[in-house]
Amino acid sequence: MILLGLGSSLSFCGSAPQETLRHAIRSIGCFATVTAVSRFYASPAWPDPLDPPFVNAAIAVKSDLSPEALLAALHQVEDAFGRERHGKNAPRTLDLDLLSYNRVTGLSPALPHPGIASRDFVLAPLLDIAPGWVSPTTGLTPGEMLAALGKVTATPIGR
Repeated sequence: MILLGLGSSLSFCGSAPQETLRHAIRSIGCFATVTAVSRFYASPAWPDPLDPPFVNAAIAVKSDLSPEALLAALHQVEDAFGRERHGKNAPRTLDLDLLSYNRVTGLSPALPHPGIASRDFVLAPLLDIAPGWVSPTTGLTPGEMLAALGKVTATPIGR
């Protein structure tokens, strides 16, 4: 199972973050088959809650691309949506993360994504589309990791 995380906190070409995510999912469909889409979630910016809030989602895809090629394609989609890299965790028009690529573990790209277990805004959408997925590094499901956080700030807002 290939899992992707999506986020947006800034408008792009007049489109609100939620609409940007919808367009990004369609763009990803040009090089991967989208098999599941989570609800969208509102969450405060992290780590600085004074930044604009995010809209987050997760999707499952099928692809013949290698993890490296898939990540490169995701970066191209980000660029097409005006992504500027001003610093780690800065507000952005679009953020696409390769969360998990089947059972592959590795460092380039880091798989599964090292931040999954600590981010409710990733885990809540994953719970929608892949409740039975088990992290190959922690041995936990999204629900178990979410419960371990104790506090959930991500709020479902629809699709």
